[in-house]
Amino acid sequence: MDAPIGHFDRATPAPDALDELTGPVADAVRHWAGSVPAEQIVYVDTDPEWADTAVFVEHYGRELLERSANCVVVAGKRGGESTLAACLVLSTTRVDVNGVVRRRLGARKASFAPMDTATAETGMEYGGITPIGLPDGWPVLVDPAVVDLPYVLVGSGRRRGKLLVPGKAFAELPGAVVLEGLGVA
Repeated sequence: MDAPIGHFDRATPAPDALDELTGPVADAVRHWAGSVPAEQIVYVDTDPEWADTAVFVEHYGRELLERSANCVVVAGKRGGESTLAACLVLSTTRVDVNGVVRRRLGARKASFAPMDTATAETGMEYGGITPIGLPDGWPVLVDPAVVDLPYVLVGSGRRRGKLLVPGKAFAELPGAVVLEGLGVA
C-alpha cells in the first residue's frame, strides 16, 4: 500500500499493524468507532534516528512539515488537584498552554507534564505520544487546523513508526474538543 502522504518504504493499515503499536494504541485501533474506518488509519515504519523534525521531513517528504501534528501532555493545577490532558496542534505551531489550555481546564496554572508522568500515564514512549489510545476521561484538545487536513502525521505511541490519520477523525476521539486558538504561531 502507498502512504496517503509522505514517502515511506512501508505503509500498512493500522488494524494490520497492531504488533507495531503500544498496547493502549493497539486497543484503541482494535475498538475503533467513528465515521472514519480504522483501515484509513495507516501505520508507517520510520527510523527513530530520523525523529528530529528537520531530518524527518528531509528523509520522508518536505510536505510533511505542514501535515504533521504534535501531541503533548499538559497538567492543569488548581488547589491540590491536577488534571492531565492531551493537546494536538500542527507541528508548525505551539500549544497556548497558559491561555486556551489553562482556561479550558479551569486551572490556575498549566504546564507541560513531566516526561515520566506523560509516559507512565499514557503507556506510550516519549516523542511518540499520540491522541489515539489515551486514558479514559482525558480531555483531548484539538486545534481546528489539524481537523481540516485530509491526512495528518502523528506519533504511533512509540518513537519508531508514525500514524497517518484523516484529520476529521481527531474530532471524534473520546474526550475530544476542537478549540480555536489552541495552536499559535
